[in-house]
Amino acid sequence: QLHLVESGGGLVLPGGSLELSCVASGVNVESYAIGWFRQAPGKEREGVSCISNRAATTHYADSVRGRFTISRDIAKNTVTLHMNNLKPEDTAVYFCAADLWWSRLTVATITPDMVDYWGQGTQVTVSS
Repeated sequence: QLHLVESGGGLVLPGGSLELSCVASGVNVESYAIGWFRQAPGKEREGVSCISNRAATTHYADSVRGRFTISRDIAKNTVTLHMNNLKPEDTAVYFCAADLWWSRLTVATITPDMVDYWGQGTQVTVSS
């Protein structure tokens, strides 16, 4: 059983930066790949980025590649999403997810039943 807690969301101007953190707690956290997904009102939940259990492999959606960077502090059980050059279309609720199977976190769109664990979400709003 894992528990995921996100933090770091907020309101930012276009072109600005934010960092989202996902702290995982529970059993065998180090065995899980962790990813970020986002959902805007009226839209499907979409994949943003994910990182493997040993932080050796990362994956990014085309829409964020080159602007977002994901990192993992294994000792602190924390995954951070560094978001730069934010755009209004990045506005969404961002969710942290964990699964033993890396491939499940690399999908373009997802429903909650497709991965093992979810956080509660954090709002990111990009607006002038």
